[in-house]
Amino acid sequence: MYVLFLAVVVPVVGFLAGIRVVRPTHKGLVERLGKYRRFASPGFNWIIPVIDRMIQVNTTEQMVDAQPQEIITNDNLNARVDAQVYFKVKDDEASVKSSQYHVNNYKNQIVNLARTTLRNIIGTLTLKSANSERDNINGALLTTLSKETMSWGMAIVRTELKEIDPPKDVQETMNKVVKAENEKVAALDFANAVERQADGEKRAAIKRAEGIKQAKILAAEGEAQAIRLVNEAANTYFVGNAQLLRKLEALEKSMSHNAKIVIPSGSELVNVIGELAGVVPLPEAARGRTTEEERQRLAVLAQVPQRDGKPAALRERDRPQPVP
Repeated sequence: MYVLFLAVVVPVVGFLAGIRVVRPTHKGLVERLGKYRRFASPGFNWIIPVIDRMIQVNTTEQMVDAQPQEIITNDNLNARVDAQVYFKVKDDEASVKSSQYHVNNYKNQIVNLARTTLRNIIGTLTLKSANSERDNINGALLTTLSKETMSWGMAIVRTELKEIDPPKDVQETMNKVVKAENEKVAALDFANAVERQADGEKRAAIKRAEGIKQAKILAAEGEAQAIRLVNEAANTYFVGNAQLLRKLEALEKSMSHNAKIVIPSGSELVNVIGELAGVVPLPEAARGRTTEEERQRLAVLAQVPQRDGKPAALRERDRPQPVP
């Protein structure tokens, strides 16, 4: 009975112990007594317990961090550099076998290889160029890793330079330099704006001066033309009396403000004013025999009140009488 029990239980336990399930994201390598036996695909697999051993390999994309490290740049500055490497093991049998039999712990190997490659690349660059040429550094790192891991049965998908940090004192100096450059650019922009504003004001002042100049020229030409027309009219209608007409115009403007004007008694202008006021001029002989009082009265005819812009007619009693 005991033998029958062992004959039933031992095979069942052995069968259950040899069951292996491979996920779709993995591939398996079956070894028997330390020697490669076969390739295990995803799904149900059975191995002989104790004698066989299955190694499952992840074939999806993975990421390893190269770990921060201090690198001396070409300008003798210590930069803290960190990077990330994305890779995956190829899913064919040869590649899976190579990832296990051609390299010991491929993840650690990739990290160390990435660190040494970064030191070689960034050591030939200055800190400024290393920060501005990240794409070139990523490309160079990807090319080197792909070449070196070709026999490991894996593909380097991409590399990303995570950080390039200079020392704290250098960072503060760089910040001051950047701030100074920004202030310089702002000052130049402000100076250009002020210069453009001054130029605009200058042009506006020139335009205003040209306008005033042109207005004065036009006013002078208009006045000259008016004088010419007045002279032509005077020569046409008052031949020989153009000068007297000009005096009358000046007198009319002055009398429009009730101004007092003293006129010599012997002037021809007195007779003209008398005619405008309705006073008949006296003969030369009679004018010569007027008293001093009468001559003074004739001299202040400009004080007579105006009517419609012209002197009102003198009353009959205000006419000068000859001296008996």
